[in-house]
Amino acid sequence: MRLRVVSARNEISNLNPNEKTVHLAFRASNVDFLNLMQRCPRLRMIQVPPSYRKTMSNAIQVFLDMQGIELLEGDVWGHRKDLDEYFTVDDTTIDEIRSLAASGASMDEVANQIQKKARLGPELIKYIARTKITA
Repeated sequence: MRLRVVSARNEISNLNPNEKTVHLAFRASNVDFLNLMQRCPRLRMIQVPPSYRKTMSNAIQVFLDMQGIELLEGDVWGHRKDLDEYFTVDDTTIDEIRSLAASGASMDEVANQIQKKARLGPELIKYIARTKITA
């Protein structure tokens, strides 16, 4: 699984329209979210840092929910945008999340166990568990 890391609002216009998961590494305004949704109509998930999430308006959250786009809180630890514009979650980590979830573990248990091994936020782990089980 790959998350496209967007560091500045001027990068939105250059995104591939097929992007499904995006991490916004800047404090996005409501207009930035709307531009992102227009540029990437297949968008399913947007991740923002915890400090940015606290200052976001509820209106954009409601609008994202209406569009079927999940808004997650989390960081991309150790990612260097100058080396790669995508943050990649290893297939082995995804398989481990899938097997733990399939074994009957709760989402919180899955998040706690995976978070110790991989540098992923709990909301991203839960998102992967929900989407990869049904996929």
